[in-house]
Amino acid sequence: MPYINLKTNLQDFEDKEASILELIVSKTKQILKKDEKVTSVLLEKVPFNNWYINKKNEFTFFLEIKITKDSNTKEEKALYIKEIFEGFKALNIKINKASYVLIDEIAGNSWGYGGITQEYRYSKS
Repeated sequence: MPYINLKTNLQDFEDKEASILELIVSKTKQILKKDEKVTSVLLEKVPFNNWYINKKNEFTFFLEIKITKDSNTKEEKALYIKEIFEGFKALNIKINKASYVLIDEIAGNSWGYGGITQEYRYSKS
């Protein structure tokens, strides 16, 4: 399980939405070893003119992923951030380098799915 939210102002987002979704889910599964069956992704397009970098409108994104605390190493998280950026480049998406990936680690007793916390799920495995 992770929950992922991608916000972007890419003008051709609708044309690349499926490829971006595949990139996010595959890298999350491959690098962070998260089960895609319980990976929840929210993709949001915001108006280009509403997002500024250095007081100018630029193509950008902000990806936030919520995972259980201590479920991944520093190396895995660093690789995930790198591979998300490389994946956007591979899709021929030109984004400003001031685009961000935030990995938010949440205590296992503070979140879960299906009515069960991650801590409880772990203790019963």
